[in-house]
Amino acid sequence: MSDTAAEHGGTDSSARSGDGVVPARSSDAAALTSVVLAGGGTAGHISPLLATADALRRENPDVRITVVGSVGGLEETIVPERGYDLKVIPKAAFPRRPDLAALRFPLTFRRAVRQATDVVRNAEADVVVGFGGYVCPPAFLAARRAGVPIVVHEGNARPGLATRLGARFTSFIATTFSATKLPGARLLGMPLRHEITGLDRAALRPEALREFGLTDAMPTILVTGGSLGAARINEAFAGAVAALRSAGVQVLHVTGRGKEFDPDAGATAAKPDGGDAAYVVLPYADRMELCYAAADLVVTRAGANMVCETASIGLPAVFVPLPIGNGEQRLNCADVVDAGGAIVVDNADFTADYVVQQVIPLAKNADRLALMGAAARAQGHGEADEKLVAMIHEAVSAAARS
Repeated sequence: MSDTAAEHGGTDSSARSGDGVVPARSSDAAALTSVVLAGGGTAGHISPLLATADALRRENPDVRITVVGSVGGLEETIVPERGYDLKVIPKAAFPRRPDLAALRFPLTFRRAVRQATDVVRNAEADVVVGFGGYVCPPAFLAARRAGVPIVVHEGNARPGLATRLGARFTSFIATTFSATKLPGARLLGMPLRHEITGLDRAALRPEALREFGLTDAMPTILVTGGSLGAARINEAFAGAVAALRSAGVQVLHVTGRGKEFDPDAGATAAKPDGGDAAYVVLPYADRMELCYAAADLVVTRAGANMVCETASIGLPAVFVPLPIGNGEQRLNCADVVDAGGAIVVDNADFTADYVVQQVIPLAKNADRLALMGAAARAQGHGEADEKLVAMIHEAVSAAARS
């Protein structure tokens, strides 16, 4: 993931928490001058944060945006590259076992709250918006200390500890999936970058195919496990190279850095001559929109961002949820799977034989892919960034009235 709608547009003027509609900003709404956005650690937290920052800046180029992240997180690189001011505080992970880290936690957490409070006050923040990660609990407590309103966005189907804490301090809670159960929350979807929500796959497809050395005469499967890759998915496709080529199905395989392989190696791999389909291996893709435009089907994990991005652009998917954690990835993709826009398969069942018996026939069934794409697109929430900005305005206006 996303790491979500068929079309993006403005917010409705009504307010109904049941369907996730947030009131549009009225002409007398409190102006935003400074916003603190908190989140980090993983792309699942950082991506919606940055999409929301972009939406805030589109609305008002002069708004001051400060991002609070944790020391050592991905945000230390990604946020400054996107042109946003980043302040880092100590990583205060809640202890899960009685060890040395647990003994140090109270002191580390107090220091993190103190530094977060300094950030909020120095920024003269109108609001603090949390997207998850270790940085959020200190940021929420800092907002409470400073008397600043709080908005919470939960990107996963199962709410994390940070979200559950933040939800105790505010009634302005946004969720991404219908499976998420938080009292008073509104289903808004996942804020996504405009390179995705505004993507015209058909228009970009010729450029994408040229970029990767693919042809429009064969169906294309995009395989990706995210920036770190997915060993099970990689191994299954590596074992099915010959079958894919002989079936006339080309593959664009983003393996993750350090996990790439040579599809022409080994006695079982058909060589790319004659009519064999291309099998392109990349360690990383810095323009996922090109990968999406080239693809007719994607095989991937079910991270929240990936589920929402593929739904937003109407790209059929085979989801292989990560088999660790609390099962949130299977919940992440439940809506789009139930709607017929994707297929879900257990990690243990995803093998080279599954690719041959199930994925190849699906990739070659253009009619079914078209139906799946339409069903996926209907589950999207491409305007989620704008709806979340509207909720932020609502929180600030409510605080001003009170």
